[in-house]
Amino acid sequence: MSPAPIRWAYAINQWEPNIDDFVRDEDHERALKTISACGFSGIELTAANFMGWKPWGNPNAITDRYGSVAALNERLRACAIGAVSSWVLDVSHGFEKQIEAPGVDPLDPSARERIADVSRWFAGALQELGGSILVVRPVGSAWRTGSLSGEQIRVLADTWNTAGEAARQHEVRIALHLDFLSALRLDGGLERLLDATDPELVGVTLDTGELAVAGIDPVDFYRRWTERVWHVQLKGALEEVSDAEALTPGADQHVRTAGGERAITRWFHEPSDAEDLVDLESLARALAAHDYSGWIVVETDGSPHPAKSAMLSGWYVQRVLQPLLSEGVGAR
Repeated sequence: MSPAPIRWAYAINQWEPNIDDFVRDEDHERALKTISACGFSGIELTAANFMGWKPWGNPNAITDRYGSVAALNERLRACAIGAVSSWVLDVSHGFEKQIEAPGVDPLDPSARERIADVSRWFAGALQELGGSILVVRPVGSAWRTGSLSGEQIRVLADTWNTAGEAARQHEVRIALHLDFLSALRLDGGLERLLDATDPELVGVTLDTGELAVAGIDPVDFYRRWTERVWHVQLKGALEEVSDAEALTPGADQHVRTAGGERAITRWFHEPSDAEDLVDLESLARALAAHDYSGWIVVETDGSPHPAKSAMLSGWYVQRVLQPLLSEGVGAR
């Protein structure tokens, strides 16, 4: 049987730089229609809990705003968006009704069932929205934990296997996501965790920009972990961050947000043929050669001009990447 075709989505997070920037229905409609017009059939959401300020942040927020997940689905279809491809989840954030609700630490074994419950909750809504992947931040930042011990890797593997089983009840899969400040960047942490997890329950998200900024070649990573790559997030990267920078106290704010000592204003940019840390054309050829199927999500977080970024990304996808992907069976 032939692989399923590649489907293209666009991450909505670039329209949400601040808590009150993406709240009104007319803003949502403009963004959705722009994404559709640029050739993307799905969107990727980011989990959040700011009640009415993040109406797509979690199942409760959707129900409170629209009455039901099905009602949101109708709004998406009216703007020619066929599905929510995926949801990005960081369980260190809370998702209760109260805005100050605490999250949980994946390194804490007592949090395992809570993480499974949250994963099941999001997966149920994602299934109803036509999606298939829950993209999870498997552990906190390097500066908080340092390199992970063998025991810590075992705890994480048990936790995400449990979450993977919970999500699978809704035909949704768990895909680990390495961000460039993650503790998994140290001492081969991501590979060690993948080795420790059940390949039937836990895969990995290939985020081209985050991997490249962390000093990991996305094309090489894909070739080594082809069978475990269940999801692709596509973006360009401008600068690498060293382990020493990632270990800077408060790196989430000091490095990612403020740009660190080098005052980097933007870590990522639209996929293009401009000078870049990511060889996107080689990646497209590798995806085609291995018959990748599933979602590819273009992400341009940090863009000061979301609509412009969506248009530039759409052009590059249609004119450069899709012809390369069509050389493979999976892109039919």
